[in-house]
Amino acid sequence: MISSAQELIEDIVQPRRWALGEIAGRLVEISSSSAAAGLTLAFSLVLEAQRRGEIVGWVTTVESFFYPPDAALGGVDLSSVVVVRVPDGESIARAGEKLLRSGSFGLVVLDLGSADVSVPLQSRMAGLAHRYHAGLLCLTEKSDQTFSLSSLVSLRAHAERRRADNGLFRSCLRILKDKRRGPTWSHAEECHGPAGLC
Repeated sequence: MISSAQELIEDIVQPRRWALGEIAGRLVEISSSSAAAGLTLAFSLVLEAQRRGEIVGWVTTVESFFYPPDAALGGVDLSSVVVVRVPDGESIARAGEKLLRSGSFGLVVLDLGSADVSVPLQSRMAGLAHRYHAGLLCLTEKSDQTFSLSSLVSLRAHAERRRADNGLFRSCLRILKDKRRGPTWSHAEECHGPAGLC
């Protein structure tokens, strides 16, 4: 669990936007038309959580999975990410709820793709994230014009990846909804593409 008092003090001194402290205790959704941008921004939170000594849970289906060598190249310690692979999209949120209920995870990522989550289950997960001050991040595949998972989503961002002038890629988050600050901010990170991508 993340120390909320410490995060609050740091946020007052130097306000941050896309950071683990910003999403802790909230139901957060990153939507994107392609998985690459959302994954990059999710893994920046995974890396931050690991640097803080937090346990990270990642739930996905057996058909969909991030590419482990890319995550490892970005500095993620794969041996300390608890990965749960379930048979279908409907099982992702139920598995995520179990991880949150344990109170042991600082960050739980649900790689939903196009799967939907019932509002009662979203409500329970949001309550658990708040109770344990854990980050709950849902990755969805949809356009920025499509509705979020529900009104329970506290922070909704849309991710895009663009090629930068210097040969790197720029992963950009545009905030569509933020119940704490309002949708008035954005975030961008530059990173290398996977090996062989020119």
